[in-house]
Amino acid sequence: MTDRVAIVTGAAGGMGRHIVSALMADGIKVAGLDIDADGIGEIASELGGDFLSVTVDLTDPEAVAGAFELVVERFGAVDILINNAGTCLMSEFPDIPAQEFDRQMALNFSSAFHCCQQAVALMLTRPGVKKIVNISSNGAYNFDVFDPPHYRASKAALDTLTKDLARRYASDKIAVNSIAPAMTETPLFNVVSEEVLERAISQMPHGRAMQPGEIAAWVAFLVSPAGDICSGNVIILNQGRDVR
Repeated sequence: MTDRVAIVTGAAGGMGRHIVSALMADGIKVAGLDIDADGIGEIASELGGDFLSVTVDLTDPEAVAGAFELVVERFGAVDILINNAGTCLMSEFPDIPAQEFDRQMALNFSSAFHCCQQAVALMLTRPGVKKIVNISSNGAYNFDVFDPPHYRASKAALDTLTKDLARRYASDKIAVNSIAPAMTETPLFNVVSEEVLERAISQMPHGRAMQPGEIAAWVAFLVSPAGDICSGNVIILNQGRDVR
């Protein structure tokens, strides 16, 4: 197999760092994209030559195109895209400012859409099965948890994109899946109150939040040869909390 190259967005965050480490442990060259220049630079200093740090505003389509050009210039190709960048903005309906709604959709959906546009064009000329993994959320399906509606909508839109691209590019051997975790211990925990957080964790069947390394292991599985025949799926990870 030729050397594979992955792009991980939101690479400087808690989940992103674990995904980068999991992919590099499997011998994959990784470019990490993030707006956090210090965070992404710290990872680059730790990981060395097979990691490329790219500081970029993923809500800017032109900047995204430029970032992909840098990756191709350095590594020569793109075989894997992990759309991990995102956040949860916490204003509650109906008092969600228009600017916050637009920001939420831009961070969680539009950024992934534009990254997919760039990645697919490059993947079409690559051998083997190429992979796109979108990091969604259990909040797109479980309406008993605290997630606000613009966050849910952004992740549901991401999952619809997953299914469309999976069907559209199946014969081109581009496998596209979403992973939709429930409560996972990342810096996003800091956006909710202690009371809300404790209540949410108490609903998890294992009595604990999931760990980012556990989600990263699923990403690594999907981009491995074992994941070649999986496409168009939303894989819900929630310890069996709400079976659908």
